[in-house]
Amino acid sequence: MQSPFFAGAVVYAKDIGRVSRFYSELAGLPIVQQEPRLVVLESSAFQLVVVAMAPAIAARVTISSPPVRREDTAIKLCFAVPDIAAAREAAARLGGELNGPEREWELLGSRVCDGHDPEGNVIQVRARSL
Repeated sequence: MQSPFFAGAVVYAKDIGRVSRFYSELAGLPIVQQEPRLVVLESSAFQLVVVAMAPAIAARVTISSPPVRREDTAIKLCFAVPDIAAAREAAARLGGELNGPEREWELLGSRVCDGHDPEGNVIQVRARSL
């Protein structure tokens, strides 16, 4: 499927199936292409490509359970969600985590919460404030 490109990101993952399912369900991004080494998720405004780590790199990466949040990165993916409480439940069910309600804050008319995906990559979700 070829579509217009607006904005996007690439995430390297040890388990592309688990990570792509996380983003598909948490952020409502449909899977539009799936191959052995990559998965493309896409909405009308954003494209996320989950790429399998090179085998030599994947062999050196350990994903604990629960995953350790990788907070020493310069990038944090941010996704709009309809409801942070529902996103928190989905994240936990899918192997990730969002911070508790006490660590949410307001930004530009949205309620904001940080967390991580099943491999510890930091994320942020935002829900429009009522």
